[in-house]
Amino acid sequence: MSSAVPVGTTKGPGESPHAYTLVAPDADDQLKIGEFVAYDARVDGELRSVLGRIDARRPLKLYPDAFMADPQVPPSRVAELIGFDHATPELYEFDVAVLGYFDDALGFVNPRVAPRAGRPVYLVPDDVLAHALSRISHGLPGAAHIGSLLTRPRDRVPVTLDVNEFASTHLAIIAGTGAGKSYLAGVIVEELMQPSVGAAVVIVDPHGEYGTLEEIANHPGFRGEGYRARTLVVRPEQIKIRRDLLHPSDIYQLLGTTHGLSGPQREVLRLALRAVGVGRDRRWTYRQLTEAVNDVELSGARNADDEGADYALVKRALMWRLNATLGRQDGIFDDYEHTSLQELIRPGQCTVVQLNEVPREEQQIIAATLLRRSFDGRVGTAKQRIGSDHEQYLPAPVFTLIEEAHHFAPAGEEVPTTNLLKQILAEGRKFGFAVGLISQRPGKLDQDVLSQCMTQCILRVVNPVDQQAIAGAVESAGRELLAELPALSKGQAIVAGAAINTTVLCRVRPRLTPHGGESPDVVDAWRRARSQLPPVDRSLEAADPESARTPEERLFGSIQ
Repeated sequence: MSSAVPVGTTKGPGESPHAYTLVAPDADDQLKIGEFVAYDARVDGELRSVLGRIDARRPLKLYPDAFMADPQVPPSRVAELIGFDHATPELYEFDVAVLGYFDDALGFVNPRVAPRAGRPVYLVPDDVLAHALSRISHGLPGAAHIGSLLTRPRDRVPVTLDVNEFASTHLAIIAGTGAGKSYLAGVIVEELMQPSVGAAVVIVDPHGEYGTLEEIANHPGFRGEGYRARTLVVRPEQIKIRRDLLHPSDIYQLLGTTHGLSGPQREVLRLALRAVGVGRDRRWTYRQLTEAVNDVELSGARNADDEGADYALVKRALMWRLNATLGRQDGIFDDYEHTSLQELIRPGQCTVVQLNEVPREEQQIIAATLLRRSFDGRVGTAKQRIGSDHEQYLPAPVFTLIEEAHHFAPAGEEVPTTNLLKQILAEGRKFGFAVGLISQRPGKLDQDVLSQCMTQCILRVVNPVDQQAIAGAVESAGRELLAELPALSKGQAIVAGAAINTTVLCRVRPRLTPHGGESPDVVDAWRRARSQLPPVDRSLEAADPESARTPEERLFGSIQ
């Protein structure tokens, strides 16, 4: 890299052992925060290019204030008049975090010694940077191309994620409202559906934003030799869960989240669930459960809250709750029918489970049942405990994206999906089961869940509580880069973690399929609705003097 034109000079060690300061005039504004520079150093007798990332920028010397006295005269013109015609008085100091020299086998290797003062520093060439930043080169199988380096012109330095890494050690996409998180999620799904990957993807979609991924089947970019990706959109009315697949925690959640079950009701329900074998791989029907409720016999109070309880009324109230939720004939629960796991999960297919217009409690139960069945299926298949004739047989790894993840693993609140997600995040890698969490409120997301996602894509976040939650859970992104979160524009992201060699600022690439999460054009909707209204019958105004008065006259006249 010594043949490159220097852009600055090393000044000395930085505030940490793995940083140094750089001084440069930067007349062309090339040295942006997040940009990559390098200096040459001899390491173990071999000349190496040691890469670093700019984390901060400060002015050292600027035009004197007097040069700006007249806004109509540029400071450069004043400088020329007093003899500074061939040089700029502007000078900047930069903090550079040392990444090290890049080794194909080891990744970045830190030389453990800060550069001496006076070393020339260069911009890292595009091709060198593209090779060093991404764990796998763009265009190779298993490389998910999500965009390009933000500090360079578009597409000059592609940013790719290693699918093998984030599809085994889990992924988090975090952003404020409107920053582009669902757009980026769509880009990642497109990469997973490429012929070189052909993943089995499931999306839990609470708002119905991912239905446009159906266009994957019609796009030539998702076809190969004998391969054609497909998208299966499962709408709320198509979702069926067999009741005996529910766990006790699911039923308690379904019955008691909104107003809470009383102590006597919980005791009757507990005994009835035990009687029919809920959660013990036994088949049971709704009728058997209701009969078990009626057959429960309680002699005396079990605790102080139960004293004086009329158990006939307790059972009646509990039956009302059961009939309104678990026993609804038009609901998602059934004694015999359930959505086939093999139809939902297969390689080369993206399944979008739409949960819009479904109550929050039922969304959590649906997600819990789907995650539990598919995870158990992968564990049983991997351990060869179940064969191809079993309803939970899943021979291929599974990647599940969960939109609005803070609803399924809320901080400080236990819902059926929380502990299930913790188990999957801890054990899923061994069995080929990975999760991607998407959230606009990381401060409301369980921190144990968030911290186990080893690859993070973080878009614009303004809320200070959410910023603190990210800083506490995401160890691989530096403090200085996280300070850039409020300044990111839509479609710009900090990408960090296991699926990339170092933290980068990324410009998300355009999607191949339409985006379904755009905000509606309310002005256009009002205009179209107004054009469809029938004309006002003005003849009534002559017959009724009151109707001829303006709304203000009618309103304030009545007040007077």
